Amino acid sequence: MKKEIETSEIKERILKFLKKRARKSFRAKEIAKKLDLIEEYEMGIIKRILNEMVEKGEIVKLPRNKYTFKPNPKILVGRLTVNPNGYGFVEIEDDLGGDIKEVFIPPRFIHTALDGDKVAVSVIEKRKGLLAEGEIVDIIERGRKVITGVLSKKKGIYFVIPDDKHIIRDFYINEKNVKKFNAKVGDKVAIELVDWIDEGFSPEGRIIEVLGKAGENDAEILSIARNYDFPTKFPDDVLREAEKIPDEIPESEYKKRLDLRELICFTIDPEDAKDFDDAVSLEVLPDGKYKLGVHIADVSFYVKEGSKIDIEAYRRGTSVYLVDRVIPMLPEKLSNNVCSLNPNVDRLAYSVFMIVNSKGVVEDYSFHKSIIRSKRRFTYEEVQRIIETGEGDFADIILEMHKLSKILLKKRLREGSIDFETPEVKFKLDEEGRPIEIIKKVRLDSHRLIEEFMLLANQTVAKHVGKMNRKNREYPFVYRVHDLPDPAKLKNLAEFVRKLGFKFEIDSKPLSKSIQKLLAQVKDTEYEYLVNDIAIRSMAKAIYSEKNIGHFGLGFKYYTHFTSPIRRYPDLVVHRLLYEYTEGKVDDERLNQIARKLPEICKHSSEMEIKAMEAERESIKFKQVEYMKEHVGRVFDGIISGVQDFGLFVEINDILVEGLVKVRDMNDDYYIYDESQYALIGKYTKKVYRLGDKVRVRVVRVDEVSREIDFVLLGKISR
Repeated sequence: MKKEIETSEIKERILKFLKKRARKSFRAKEIAKKLDLIEEYEMGIIKRILNEMVEKGEIVKLPRNKYTFKPNPKILVGRLTVNPNGYGFVEIEDDLGGDIKEVFIPPRFIHTALDGDKVAVSVIEKRKGLLAEGEIVDIIERGRKVITGVLSKKKGIYFVIPDDKHIIRDFYINEKNVKKFNAKVGDKVAIELVDWIDEGFSPEGRIIEVLGKAGENDAEILSIARNYDFPTKFPDDVLREAEKIPDEIPESEYKKRLDLRELICFTIDPEDAKDFDDAVSLEVLPDGKYKLGVHIADVSFYVKEGSKIDIEAYRRGTSVYLVDRVIPMLPEKLSNNVCSLNPNVDRLAYSVFMIVNSKGVVEDYSFHKSIIRSKRRFTYEEVQRIIETGEGDFADIILEMHKLSKILLKKRLREGSIDFETPEVKFKLDEEGRPIEIIKKVRLDSHRLIEEFMLLANQTVAKHVGKMNRKNREYPFVYRVHDLPDPAKLKNLAEFVRKLGFKFEIDSKPLSKSIQKLLAQVKDTEYEYLVNDIAIRSMAKAIYSEKNIGHFGLGFKYYTHFTSPIRRYPDLVVHRLLYEYTEGKVDDERLNQIARKLPEICKHSSEMEIKAMEAERESIKFKQVEYMKEHVGRVFDGIISGVQDFGLFVEINDILVEGLVKVRDMNDDYYIYDESQYALIGKYTKKVYRLGDKVRVRVVRVDEVSREIDFVLLGKISR
């Protein structure tokens, strides 16, 4: 009897303890320590009681074996995004939430979670038509390994103000840690989180690297890389492994491979490229068909699965192209030398030959491990001059390549591929890395030539593997997929363009043809920018996946990434799988092993690709802000690129610099935001400023720290 009474007393004490701290979660050991029940037999009783209470629904067991008190809560797991205004959203993982895909977190319920953390959320309220509201009850995994910011000091206390506006708390830094790195106030530093237990106090950080003086080019660019967790140096053991790779091709490989050293092939890349993934060749056959060769650097020969270089390449996922530097996926010896298809040297390649008829149809193809010797390193501009003049090295081949690329493009568009124009810029920098000119990139026929050939090679590889099977089982593979657009967004787009006088049939098949027709209707009209922008926003994002759902944007049933293994990890995996499957040496056990690995590879590669794109965009924004700092007071013509209740985003023509016209500075009227029309409308004057309108603005403020540019509106430009 006595034991039963003791058990009930312990249960009562546990309930009382957890109720009092209802917003926190604890492990069994922590509860035992708080209740002063630390004997081994007492710990056993506590664990048994906790499990019984979980079964009865009196308390909740969270991930990582933590317990919390909540009256019948719905606990979901997801990734937190924090808004600079203090509130947050948790995107729920998989289908755990049923109809709940996202949970709104008020500022008071974020507690000690940070932007990017994987968290457990207790759903407090779910009202019809509104987002579910919840409270973070546990941090399962910290999302940020490294945070960058500026070291500051106030009242003798050191702290770091994060660069990322989504991290809304400053970090306390121990003085000993500051002195250890000889860091100075005003330095840009990289820190890691030490601890954050009590939301009433600042989180504690630890400096791991001093990047330089805030505002200086190197410090700012390095901080962008570190903030997205892209390491700027390779580990010593990776570099040592790379150095052991011989510069020369082993003699044994010459006997195993198809010798293509006499074949006329060459690379076509940007002027500043240092690594060359792909070379192309073309032969016109006697029957008028084309034999197109796409020759890709055979990185898989040098980077073996499970090696130190491979593990590091997987961690990075991709090369990152910042404005003034590249953070490569592979060490320089591989990316710029041994693997790179440099001209006039023997290189190992994985070659795809495709027999293409006059209608752009691939009638036959073959894959070969090969040895090539590129005959020329062309830039896009050099090839464009040959296309336009018909004169230059290998002009006859290049002109035939241009002819074939036009056939392939026409076929692709005819079959439903959507061809969005996404303008980009490049910078001319001085010796210190400061931007002295911003140049809008022009899409040349030479760009399209390489683009069409790479698309065809990627599609051919994906189709080959996608149609292979063993005992009616598909071979596991890495696909590049693009889902159908969100129906609700398409409906909004259809309603909007109807008001402008255009037709968009969202129910007609195929949908891609309807989108093509819409883009053709608006081309060269005043609404082209506006409709293109909204249409792109309605699209899903392309990702890597082991499940092939096709690529909607390209209109391909099968698609992968095969052509850039120097700079993309999924391409390296595709090379390995293609060779293994083509050799036919896979059994069920090996297929199961591959199938288990691929989902995580695809997920991680997609995440790192997004991080790389965000880092690249941020480096462009930094350079644009740096450039505009010298142009305060100047007047520019631009186009309204975004509309919000707080103002108009305007993108300057030619240099694609975006800034904000704040509503409070539009003092000729009281402007009301009309979301359905993507516009701000004057209450009294009825003036309308809509997405896509051409306007004239003056630069009034440039803030390098927040990377913000403010304009004042001078008026509309008549069309």
